Amino acid sequence: MNNEPLPTPKRVRFVELSAKALRALADGDLARGSAETGVALDEYFVCDRARWIFGYRADQLAQNPSAAPWITRAAVSEPDGAVVGDAGFHGPPDEAGMVEVGYTVVPGYRRQGYARAMLTALLVRAAAEPGVRTVRATIGSDNNASLATIAGFGFTRVGERGNERDGLAIVFEVPADAIQAE
Repeated sequence: MNNEPLPTPKRVRFVELSAKALRALADGDLARGSAETGVALDEYFVCDRARWIFGYRADQLAQNPSAAPWITRAAVSEPDGAVVGDAGFHGPPDEAGMVEVGYTVVPGYRRQGYARAMLTALLVRAAAEPGVRTVRATIGSDNNASLATIAGFGFTRVGERGNERDGLAIVFEVPADAIQAE
């Protein structure tokens, strides 16, 4: 019998990435993005992928400032305060009450339970919102870590989509009233 203690589940809190912080990160200015956010963001926040996403989210906020409570935030590990990634929704609930989750873990913190902690927090938030009826997750077919992360949360595969840039992605959904957020 293995007498090793079970690992303690990770916990995260979310810190808003304001329009100014998002624009700074999109411009590759990590120092300004960190100053605007009030936490020391990781270099990963200014990699090409992140810069594109944060630019997209900054433009989204410019067009619809009311989306701010829903879009991406920095994920900070509790209680140590390390910024371990970013997570949020792609926007507020649509007409059908659907929100889509998104999360990324900084490479140095992967495979430690942070994606599960981020997803749990997002699902709890979605389930608590009266206007949310469905939560969607779209995951690249080759992203085994993220596919494993959503297992156990009640998601059902509902389709696929793809394009030349991103390849094939699998679309999963879970009804908000059936969320199983550990």
